[in-house]
Order: sequence, then structure tokens, then C-alpha cells
Amino acid sequence: MKIIFAGTPEFAATALAALHAAGHEITLVLTQPDRPAGRGMQLHASAVKQFALAHTIPVAQPVSLRRDGKHAAQAVAAHELMQATPHDLMIVAAYGLILPPSVLAIPRLGCINIHASLLPRWRGAAPIHRAIEAGDTQTGITIMQMDQGLDTGPMLTMQTLQIVPGDTTGTLHDRLAALGGALITEALQRLDTLTPTAQPEAGTTYADKVRKEEAVLDFDLPAEVLARRIQAFNPFPGAAAHFGDATIKFWQAQAVPGFKGQRDAAIPAGSVLAADAAHGILIACGEGVTKGVLRVTELQKPGARRMQDKDFIKGFPLENGRFG
Repeated sequence: MKIIFAGTPEFAATALAALHAAGHEITLVLTQPDRPAGRGMQLHASAVKQFALAHTIPVAQPVSLRRDGKHAAQAVAAHELMQATPHDLMIVAAYGLILPPSVLAIPRLGCINIHASLLPRWRGAAPIHRAIEAGDTQTGITIMQMDQGLDTGPMLTMQTLQIVPGDTTGTLHDRLAALGGALITEALQRLDTLTPTAQPEAGTTYADKVRKEEAVLDFDLPAEVLARRIQAFNPFPGAAAHFGDATIKFWQAQAVPGFKGQRDAAIPAGSVLAADAAHGILIACGEGVTKGVLRVTELQKPGARRMQDKDFIKGFPLENGRFG
């Protein structure tokens, strides 16, 4: 098939690579404009753009696709380019721009989205983060027809993927990206036989975009909640807490059931209960004695690499300290 592909990050690039490898002709790629990144804040092309350029696929990077906004000229140019580009359908994966009705109406076979959740659970921008943060035990990929709503269109096919203990957004992302690429290529092989199915009303949740301020840990929360957030915010934006003047990143942690309800209520939340080879790094959580203890197993101090707990405490003493 001839395909216009719209996507931006690595999740989308994996799907684009799968479509290309399956023999589909990618006639145009839409992706977000280059963004500054890294210490030097140099402009960097998206993963999708990098793949497209490496395979001589035309690329367009409009700031917006809305013809009635302040970037109307770019949007009009993008519309005209899509209309002039031979294609059968448009496939979208983590593009980052809203497709207005005028764009949805362009492809002969419509627009198909690769979404990283089992819809209608976790519609929206950050389905992988939110699934881990919520403690879900499974997620998956939904291939859906796009409409004017936020991930509300009829579903074509879906496949479940288990969330295993220790999964982070990074590890789950990679498995979902591979599944998304496989499922969209399989769906296109039998597109004529797929029956669009309306999403159920029950079970709808929304995955809001992750904000950096969310990653600051509040040790008044239960240990289980904090452990899930640490996993969910790995690798971005990275959960963090202050220890004196230093900001420490937390990359791996678990709630310790054996300590639940055993700490003294007089010990403030965030207090380091242990930081040694025998116990690891244990931090008091919650208001009172019922919300457990957090064991942190991978950390990072400013200007250093990630370290396992036993290596971290050799160069950064935590005894009798407190995170806050």
C-alpha cells in the first residue's frame, strides 16, 4: 500500500521501520519539528525523521495542521502536500499533533492509529507511564480508526501484553513498540476483513501528559505508590528527591512488605532507616505506621552515572539522613 506516516518518537519509528520492511511504500512522513536537546541544546531530528532521511522518504514538519490558527500558512501547505502525495491511507503513531477533520478526510481509506493501550483504558498522551503508575498488570496495542475525538475511534484489532514485575516505562515501551509494528503490518494484510468496533463506554481512563513536577517524590505517600511512580518515570522524567542540597534521582525501587507497619510513627516520612550492605537503602513512607518502607536499589547523584544501592552508599553516606 501507499502510506503517509505521521509520528515522532522511537515508538513511532519502530512502526515505520516495520511497515517499510513489510514492503509498503511510504510516500510521505509527517513528524514534529526538530527540538533542542542535550547539554548544548542543539536541534535534534525526531527518530521518525532520522529513519525517513536514511531511507530517502520525503519529510514534512508543520508546527500545526489547523488551518485556522496562527500557523495557518504551514497547515495549508501541509494539506496541499498530503493531497498531492499518492497514498491509500494515513497511519499515525505518537505524532503529537491533533489531526483536524480536514486532514482525517484526505486519505481514501482514512487514518489509522497505533495506540499503546487496551482502549478505552488510557486514552491520551502517556498511556505507558500511566499504566505502570496505576499498577496495571496488563496493557497492549490497539489499532483503531481515527475520528475527531481523543483516541475515541472504532477499534480494528488489539493485542494484550503483560506488565511484569520490575517493568519500567522504558522496558515496557520497547516491547509495546515492537508489538505495535507487528500488529499494524498484520492488520494491513487483512484490512478488508477487519470490522470496526465501537469502544465500550465503561472503563474509560485518560493518560495525561507527564509533567516534570510530578516526578518529585512525596514520602508521605504509601511505599507501593512511590515504587510504581519510580518505575513509571524511568527513563523520563526520572523520579527525584532532595537530600540536603543534592537532588537524587531514583531509578529502581520496591515496597518492602516485611517492614509494613513496623516503623515508629515518630519517625518522619522520608527518613533513611538503613543504608548498608545488609539492608540496602530503606526509606520510611507515609504518615504513621501503615504505609510501609521503600527499598531503593538504583540511584543517581548529580554529575554521576546510575548506581546500584551498594555502590551508591560507598560514596554518598545516607545514614540518619532524610529525603524531602
